[in-house]
Order: sequence, then C-alpha cells, then structure tokens
Amino acid sequence: MRLPQPETDLRGFRPRKIREAQYRHLCWLLFWPAYMLRYLIVENCNPAESYHVMHCFLDDKIPFCEIFLVFYVCWYVFIAGMHLYTLLFDVDTFRRYSKFLCISMGISSVIFLVYPSCQNLRPETLPRDNALSRVVAFLYSVDTPTNVFPSEHVIGSIAALIAAAHTERLRKPGRLAILTVLTVLICVSTLFLKQHSALDVLGALPICIISYLLCYEKRGYHEHLSCRYRYRLHNRKTGYSQ
Repeated sequence: MRLPQPETDLRGFRPRKIREAQYRHLCWLLFWPAYMLRYLIVENCNPAESYHVMHCFLDDKIPFCEIFLVFYVCWYVFIAGMHLYTLLFDVDTFRRYSKFLCISMGISSVIFLVYPSCQNLRPETLPRDNALSRVVAFLYSVDTPTNVFPSEHVIGSIAALIAAAHTERLRKPGRLAILTVLTVLICVSTLFLKQHSALDVLGALPICIISYLLCYEKRGYHEHLSCRYRYRLHNRKTGYSQ
C-alpha cells in the first residue's frame, strides 16, 4: 500500500509549537500518560473484599489456549499503529479516535471504581510447557486479574477498527475485512487466555456504542447539514427553486 502525503509534518515539530494549529491535535497523546496514572490509582484504590467475581457458563466452555497470546499482543500494535497512521494521514479521524478512547476509558474507569471486579478463571497450572505458555505465565505475574469489567482490550480494539472504517484508505473492503478479523481475534483472545470473562467482553459493547455516537455519528449529521446549507445557498445565488 502506497502511503499518501502526510497531513502532519512532524519534522518541524518542537514542544513549544504544541499550541500551533498544525500541531494542536498532538495534545490528545497526553491521554496515554493519564491512562497509565489512572491504571495505577484504580489498581490500588479498592479493598480486596469489595471485588465482584465475573463469571458465566460460557467461561467454563472455553478452554485455555496459549496460541491466542499472538493476537492478544497484537492489541498493542493495533492501537499504536492506528494512532500513528491517523496522526500522519487523517488528523480528523485521529482526533475522533483519541476522543473515543478518552470517553470509553473514562467510562470504564468510573465502573472500576463504582463496581470493582475480578475473575478467577486463570488455570492454577498451565496445561502445556512451551514458549507461549511461559510468556502467559509472565503476563499473569505482572497483570492482576482485577478491574476486568468491562474489557478495555475489547474497547481499544473496537476503537481502532472504527477509526480504520472512517479512514479513506483503510476502509476499502479487503483491508477492512482483515482488520475486522483481527479485531475479533483480539477480543476472543482475552477469553482463551483466561484474562476476561465473556461478561467483560459483552460489557464493553454498550460503552463502544455510546462512544461512537458521541465521536463519529455527529460528523455525518453535520456534514449532511453542511451539504444542505451549501445546496440552498447555491440555489439562492442562482435563483433556482424546486
């Protein structure tokens, strides 16, 4: 895929220029330091006895499968890659994508505080000893099974997919189909790695719908109004009426 001409030329960027119109959208990147700080605060905010265990019958039917670690890790590449692509080639979508993440992660943060959650799905002993299983064991050791509802892995991957669907060069059927399959695999990887309950995945969906309506749906409405306004203005100038 040949890349288009960048909308943002970062070669001339300096921190003191962050308020200039051509670089102002970079302020959205401050979301990530705030997100990491929020993670540390939320993780240490709730007492252990306040957590609600997330579990449903589907969780017992899904086996542990370490191969899904590949797709689980793809989340980080997908999120960062979409940020970089839209930052360079589609600034409007970059803003909306960043706003989507701020709103959705903000909602999930409130839920973590109001309704602390955890899961007890991880196997006590991994069924196989291989390279992927060892990485999963390391992941378990650094990532606590708390604050799991809703799944931010699901929220983030859906956010990236929606951003791709609103980017001209990425929403072509073949490319969007590949990204859709990747998104689905990332979401189900959280289940096969026993990082989330199916309830956590389902809980992420209404948050994504709300965030989409607030960040993307208005664009289509305003563009529609803008087109109607330009159409009427043109008719007034030309004296044409239906």
